[in-house]
Amino acid sequence: MRMTARAKKAPTNLSVRIDLVRRAKALKLNLSEIIETALEKTIQDIEREQWLARNQEGIHEYNARVEKHGVFSDGRRRF
Repeated sequence: MRMTARAKKAPTNLSVRIDLVRRAKALKLNLSEIIETALEKTIQDIEREQWLARNQEGIHEYNARVEKHGVFSDGRRRF
């Protein structure tokens, strides 16, 4: 979920390699936007991994049940 530009911002001190900052400025890149986007993706990836880990047992049980019994629409689907 991408936050809008109106989202409240928190001033944060970051240490970034000076060569990268210089190159980014030369390219007129918006460092705040790039960092927000990368941080958002990293958070989503970790939260997804955590969700999968928490729900691994249920997912395995569901898949085993479908393997054994099929799904409710078996025999009714036309595709």
